Amino acid sequence: MEQVRTAIPLEPLEVKSCCANFYQNDLVKMLLGESFHPGGVALTKHLGEVLRLEPEDKVLDVASGRGASAIQLAQSFGCQVVGIDLGVSNLKAAREAAEKAGVSHLVSFEEGDAERLPFGEGVFDAVISECAFCTFPDKPTAAAEMYRILKPGGRMGLTDMTVNVEELPEDLNGLLSWVACIADARPAAVYRQILEKSGFTDFVEQDQSTALVALADQVRGKLVAADLIVKIKKVDLNGLNLDEGKRMAKRAAEVIRQGQAGYCLLAAIKPL
Repeated sequence: MEQVRTAIPLEPLEVKSCCANFYQNDLVKMLLGESFHPGGVALTKHLGEVLRLEPEDKVLDVASGRGASAIQLAQSFGCQVVGIDLGVSNLKAAREAAEKAGVSHLVSFEEGDAERLPFGEGVFDAVISECAFCTFPDKPTAAAEMYRILKPGGRMGLTDMTVNVEELPEDLNGLLSWVACIADARPAAVYRQILEKSGFTDFVEQDQSTALVALADQVRGKLVAADLIVKIKKVDLNGLNLDEGKRMAKRAAEVIRQGQAGYCLLAAIKPL
């Protein structure tokens, strides 16, 4: 098994804080949209179908962002969904979105860390995490936590960035690329090994790289407008350099089109 390494020399709490702040940023919301991951809510619904979600299921959404995935699952399958996230403003926006969508009776959101889930053992029927597992500093611990909170027979589903670590250009090996779901991403086989070591079995794996290409095109198309938004509306970048972001987006698109990065769906089961 490939050794899981941290791509940048930062403390885990610093990385988590930076990631949470980044995804609450107004510019990021404009660039990525409400779902914040390739494939949007359509891929979320497909993930729910792969996991065979039903109305009686209780589902945990790890790193739930502004709540788009949790709301989509509740609307599509009628299941109860709990989302956890480290971003306080994300949680507020998610609760407001659930209320507006009319699913606040099914969906709730709490502040929480993927590596220390605030729930007991065997509480959930399913757990999902979309475009977030690759950003967790301690992936084996996060995988073990997802396994722990599932009931026997429970289902786990991820959609996430994949990267060939050996071929990743050095200029993408920084914090901005980390929070953009690139620098600490791994091949799908490595994610699977981590999850298998935690105890998951019966894997389903699908290549969803076309969704990543579409998102990369979307982001690059919006970066020109971002310049105007920043200048006119004075959007708070939380210290991020927009010029560096444009350079990174261009490089990321090149990596994706060259096949060095992709997007996958992984589903598995906690044995009975």
